[in-house]
Amino acid sequence: MLEQITEFFSWSWFLPETFKTYEWENPILLNLIWIIPLFMLIRKFIKFLKNPVLELSLPKRIAKYNPWTYLRLIPTGFFLLALFMIVIALARPQRSNEKVEQYTEGIDIMLVLDISESMDLQDFSPNRLEAAKRTAIDFISGRIGDRIGMVVFAGEAYSLAPLTNDYKLLTELISEISFNMMEAKGTAIGSAIASGTNRMKEAESVSKVMILLSDGESNAGNVDPLFAAQLASALGIKIYTIAVGKDGMVPYGTDFFGRPQMVESYLDETTLREIAKLTEAQFFRASDGNALQGIFDQIDSLEKTEIMENRYRETTDYYRVYLFWGILLFFFWMVLKSSFLNNFLLD
Repeated sequence: MLEQITEFFSWSWFLPETFKTYEWENPILLNLIWIIPLFMLIRKFIKFLKNPVLELSLPKRIAKYNPWTYLRLIPTGFFLLALFMIVIALARPQRSNEKVEQYTEGIDIMLVLDISESMDLQDFSPNRLEAAKRTAIDFISGRIGDRIGMVVFAGEAYSLAPLTNDYKLLTELISEISFNMMEAKGTAIGSAIASGTNRMKEAESVSKVMILLSDGESNAGNVDPLFAAQLASALGIKIYTIAVGKDGMVPYGTDFFGRPQMVESYLDETTLREIAKLTEAQFFRASDGNALQGIFDQIDSLEKTEIMENRYRETTDYYRVYLFWGILLFFFWMVLKSSFLNNFLLD
């Protein structure tokens, strides 16, 4: 209580810098600050017209060296200041602080990446795997509030990362993906879907999405890809499938003389299309790095995280300070108006 009273007597309340920081609830009332002294001058002038002052001839010594006459202005000064403080209080000086709280209702995304030997083909720069890794990292960096996991597969599937919000860790893990992570050869798409589904089955998010990226037909593993897709669909998981690469002859390394070698590439679109259809998602075909980036951008727009925000406006009133000073100055005026100051040489 003592601190609050002490704070009222701080001179900082009357500095111009302080008034610049205020917002005013009733700013129109601030016009009274210049109307009040104008009104008092008019009132004084009217009073002078009704009651002319009789001039007296006083000795020059008294007329020249009697400054005490101006003490009569002190009560009027207190009265004016009191009115000014009351006007400021009525105008309601305030400071507002608006807070915005954002929260997201994220979705769960499982990236399923083929790392079989065929992903080393160089119709993408520098090869299919590195282009896919780079695009996946860009995709992760653009998400907000989602949990993202990672499954890699070749002849078998391996869960590289569970669903997590630690995008930095996930990015580092993706950067370290290489062809020698698995000994088993082939492309086990069914096992990869089953592994991703197993990671997502306990999730309680509103939306569950799997992004399967592969460049070959399923020729390994002990799980049928379509059966795995049906199981995922039953758990509410949508699987977006991306076929990576071109059909026909594509570059792969160099020969003894440093000349580019060409090998034949074949994509099994049928299985990937059927997987997407069974889970009510979409199939995409990426023939180069730009197309792959565009596909991820399209998936990003289809599976948007809902961002909600609450706005809080905290307003603090400061009229009490000026009302306190207005009452205090008004009290001083009432005391002084009946004192010798107000009556000094009045008669």
